[in-house]
Amino acid sequence: MSIDSLRTVLRPVGLPSAMRALAEGATRGLDRAALRVRDLHPSAVALVLVDAMLWIVGLWAASGLRLETPALSRGLTLGEGATPVLGLLICAGIGVLAYTVLARFLRLHQGRHLVGSFDEIRPLASVIAFVSVLIAVVNIAGPERMLPATTPLIAAPLILVMALAVRYGMRALALRDLRTSGGGTAPERNRRVLIVGAGRVGRDLADSMRRDPSSIWEPVAFLDDDSRKRFLRHSGLSVVGRTAQFAHAAEKLRADVLVIATTVIGAETMSSLTAEAKRLGIAVKIVPPLREMIDGIRHTDLRDVQTEDLLGRNPITTDLGTIATLIEGRTVLVTGAGGSIGSELCRQIAEFSPAELVMLDRDESALHALMLTMGGTADLGDDNMELADIRDAERLDAVFARHRPHVVFHAAALKHVNMLEKSPDEAFKTNVLGTHNVLEAADHHGAEHVVNISTDKAADPHNVLGYSKRIAEGLTAHKGLTAGHGTWLSVRFGNVLATRGSVIHTFIAQIKKGGPVTVTDPEVTRYFMTVSEAVQLVLQAAVLGESGKALVLDMGEPVPIVKLAQQLIEASGKDIAIEYSGLRPGEKLHEDLFAPGEDSAVTSHPLIRGVPVVPVSRVELPAPADLHGDAEYRGAMTAVCGSMSSSIPSLPTASGF
Repeated sequence: MSIDSLRTVLRPVGLPSAMRALAEGATRGLDRAALRVRDLHPSAVALVLVDAMLWIVGLWAASGLRLETPALSRGLTLGEGATPVLGLLICAGIGVLAYTVLARFLRLHQGRHLVGSFDEIRPLASVIAFVSVLIAVVNIAGPERMLPATTPLIAAPLILVMALAVRYGMRALALRDLRTSGGGTAPERNRRVLIVGAGRVGRDLADSMRRDPSSIWEPVAFLDDDSRKRFLRHSGLSVVGRTAQFAHAAEKLRADVLVIATTVIGAETMSSLTAEAKRLGIAVKIVPPLREMIDGIRHTDLRDVQTEDLLGRNPITTDLGTIATLIEGRTVLVTGAGGSIGSELCRQIAEFSPAELVMLDRDESALHALMLTMGGTADLGDDNMELADIRDAERLDAVFARHRPHVVFHAAALKHVNMLEKSPDEAFKTNVLGTHNVLEAADHHGAEHVVNISTDKAADPHNVLGYSKRIAEGLTAHKGLTAGHGTWLSVRFGNVLATRGSVIHTFIAQIKKGGPVTVTDPEVTRYFMTVSEAVQLVLQAAVLGESGKALVLDMGEPVPIVKLAQQLIEASGKDIAIEYSGLRPGEKLHEDLFAPGEDSAVTSHPLIRGVPVVPVSRVELPAPADLHGDAEYRGAMTAVCGSMSSSIPSLPTASGF
């Protein structure tokens, strides 16, 4: 397949714009790779001369394996039992001529197939077999027998084996020359790689490094904690130990790079490996999550270790079929599309080919940035980009009327605890009334599936953010009971790593300035999840959820914030102090995913549980005009949440989830 035809395949109708951009990048990489591959193909003249010599050698060897008497060979011998030289030369001449003509017709020597590749074996074998039969027929049918009758048939497999061996040798030499002279700049060439993970990902990565002639990576061994892989060997590479033996293996094998190539790795192991690699002066790379790679495991996808990688990796499986049923061919609207959660929602939703993806946000700069990541363009005049504030009920209704979405993901919210403690009125107007506006517009225009993105701070609220999001869950539950159509649910989860304004960004900024890094309390913990993992589970929860309920994502074990700070400091290589500032108003030492007395029930997904939500109607909420000052806003939300907490229903063990 040519590069142009491959580019056509990678650009099918309806392919999401983000995927098109990745596909174009892949084809550009293939163009560059094609230039390198040409160096692996010797000249056609050289191949013809080599093959001509192989026919002579092959027929001579076959004659020696099957000699006949001088009478049968019609005297074409130099002596008793000797090779019939004249017949051999005549048959070799016929063979070379026929082989060259047929090979040229099939472009066997002109680069139709990469020399030394599996693709070359079939046409090469076919041509050799045809020419051998032709020689045998001429030899038998002619007036004089030139060779022992079976010689051409014996010669065929000999010539094929020799031709393949020569071609493989040519390819191996060319690969060696490319690696030592054209594979990269001098400091990068032949970097010895120790791979963590001898599973499918690690093995495919090693194969990718070896297949690419321009690769600067040279895999030398695997490390794996799975005892079943202790004696595993793959393409000459062996498992030399567990991850705890990294330092010894790296020094023994003179490794330059450590590559994390496993889908499962604990935070402790990840932290230990990166710290030890830094001590040894070894670079650390990581294979991105499989979801981010459109064409399998390739060494070109390797990236530096990022902050979220320090938390380790746990496998997250989702039922792509059921998610596709929810999204494919339907109109989907995302509020807060320019935010960290909203933008990742848009990117993942786009992969399921919705009929239309409507991206709504009040921040035009955020929409501009989202457009650049989605399709590489920044056309804010696109019909699916909507600049709107969820506080504006009239504007919101107009957007819903124009697009009439089937599925709505409500991610727009104010989320910073300390800021909202100072501005409870803003939290009420956006997180409470804004959510009400979204729910009303969705109901009025027939939305079939509405998902409210909540937070773990809503479980047992102790701050304005938690109060406002708890009420938003109640409003969503109430709509699920009263709308008479569709599914209305909330999805609750903890902190998302590397989102705008997260603690990670704060720590990194403090480290860049030379410190100190400030932590509220040495005992404080938080739940963390990467944004891509959170959104994967949000999409899965959207399919599983029962109307009027909330689904809670399994966030794993809470992470000590001071430990996260220490990991970032170690990764920076700087000596920076940690200072403790004390808990601020509204902050807790430990967050909860479930409220006291809130019974959770299992769902069909092991990382998602369901909880009941007390419904809250709009009439239970005061109008902003009736509230004056921060204390009244805070008091109003606290009162509603108090009422909800005293009315928490129980879920039966066998719930409807």
